[in-house]
Amino acid sequence: MTPPEAPEDGIAAQGDTPPAVSVCLEVLKTRSDFLRAARARRQGTQAMMVQARRRTDTEDVPAHVIRVGFTCSKKVGNAVARNRAKRRLREVARLILPTHGKPGWDYVLIGRKDATAARPFDQLQGDLRYALKKLHGTKG
Repeated sequence: MTPPEAPEDGIAAQGDTPPAVSVCLEVLKTRSDFLRAARARRQGTQAMMVQARRRTDTEDVPAHVIRVGFTCSKKVGNAVARNRAKRRLREVARLILPTHGKPGWDYVLIGRKDATAARPFDQLQGDLRYALKKLHGTKG
């Protein structure tokens, strides 16, 4: 299935790559990856906690890839509330991390009780941008 942004004939013009194909985001799946991120840098915002860790050269992951994981504890609510919060975190990460995240880093986004699901989406995006700026030490 081709992404909705892809051209009808399947051939993109030079410099006109579909955004859904050009993003190098991978999802963290193993517990050990989450635990390594938990021991690294973290930055809290009103709607989420962001943990970030620069991968070492010895890891078997390409250097240009940004990896991201999502989690919500039972404090966030029942399964429906946790899944809603994680869906919102996934969408925010899909929009913000390709431009503001750094290749070679792992990020874990942790949902907060009553905040992640209820916060307006533009403010949720701003929270992630703010956390990434603080974690990477950039100004502006």
